[in-house]
Amino acid sequence: MTTAPPMPQMPPQAPAPQPQGRRRAGTTTIVAALVAALLAAGLGAWWWTRDGDGDPLAGRPRVTDAKAGLSYGIPQGWKRPDKGKDDLIDAFTSTISKAGKDEDEAGQEVGATVLAGRSDPVPEPALKSRTESAARSNAEFFFPNGSSRREESKATTVDGRPAHTVALAVQDGEGGTAHLRLTVITVDDGRTAFLLGIAMPGTSPEKQTVDDVLASASTG
Repeated sequence: MTTAPPMPQMPPQAPAPQPQGRRRAGTTTIVAALVAALLAAGLGAWWWTRDGDGDPLAGRPRVTDAKAGLSYGIPQGWKRPDKGKDDLIDAFTSTISKAGKDEDEAGQEVGATVLAGRSDPVPEPALKSRTESAARSNAEFFFPNGSSRREESKATTVDGRPAHTVALAVQDGEGGTAHLRLTVITVDDGRTAFLLGIAMPGTSPEKQTVDDVLASASTG
């Protein structure tokens, strides 16, 4: 099973889209490798509706990830991987991604994915620093030749539970851009969960869609 290099201040670790050290051959290759590496094992169940105030994906199908202790919405045009796959590393428990291949007005391939996972508990006073550190680590892992700039870092709640969200604008080092958003949630006293979303390019409409998926998170 593919593993990621150790990173400080978990959670979370990033999955390895391909062996570390192999040069990414451009934005399109990164997207293809990322999606290929995030095939899940069909964990959890489908919830076909969820209505509620403030849910940007109310009424859409949902993933219920019992291992992470989360559920989250599935936008139109997105899907879960086929069941029976087991290529998701241990830090992650479910994933969805944009189906098919689209291009933006500049001819760049549009790709996006969201992953859920769990980790050991993180004390509430440490949520901000841990989330910021983990977001930077993921950006550095996925885009080792690039750089990132923090656009947002805010304390929030998910179903009344403490959480923190960080968004980064990423330059991939090869002329492309990406948007990375990470939300870390204290599900209960013994478990912390997270949702990690990446959209490419960072100017695509999928940037907002990734944000909507993370905003739709529920611990119920």
